[in-house]
Amino acid sequence: MRNPVIIFGANNLGRAARDIFESNEVVIYGFLDDDASLHGTELDEISVLGSTDDDGYLKLIGKKCEAFVAVDDNKYRKSIVKMLNERRKVMPVNAIHRAAVIAETAYIGHGNFVNMGVKVADNAKVSNHCILNTNAVIDYGAEIGDFVQVGAGSVVNTGVVVGDEVFIGSGATVVSGVKIGKGARIGAGSVVIADVPAGKTVFGNPAQIVEA
Repeated sequence: MRNPVIIFGANNLGRAARDIFESNEVVIYGFLDDDASLHGTELDEISVLGSTDDDGYLKLIGKKCEAFVAVDDNKYRKSIVKMLNERRKVMPVNAIHRAAVIAETAYIGHGNFVNMGVKVADNAKVSNHCILNTNAVIDYGAEIGDFVQVGAGSVVNTGVVVGDEVFIGSGATVVSGVKIGKGARIGAGSVVIADVPAGKTVFGNPAQIVEA
């Protein structure tokens, strides 16, 4: 990738993405953010140019610039991805830290944030628009759906299937073969030894369903 990148989201995740792109010698064109108080300011010497729907900058995407969505709120993230798909006919690029390790046989989709120390092993699959935080491990043969967030130091073991929009907190372990349903949430430090139904929250060692 040689085109500059516009980062959607002038926040901590956006700044981490900036670091990843610059470490890979990719130029950052600027940030777009819907917080008007940030417009015209600079973050780490990169300008916050305007809002995420600013046509003046959006028209560059797909021609002179790539896009990366640095938003950890899934609803907001999905709306920006949809806008880029529909208005610009593009998918966001990946931000993969050069200190991450991705096996040659692993599959990585589009728009993923892969921070330093992440390991994605043989024949693992990471779909689209996921956030894999520092030192997360996706072991061989595991499958991660769209819009999944995996906390720092978490381990998704071999053969695990993680549905779309799942949140896995920092330091969690998901043992081999477990299936996690869409929209489930795994508490930090939990050890998941059984399947988790869609939309449920589990916590503890062993992880148990937490009723709202």
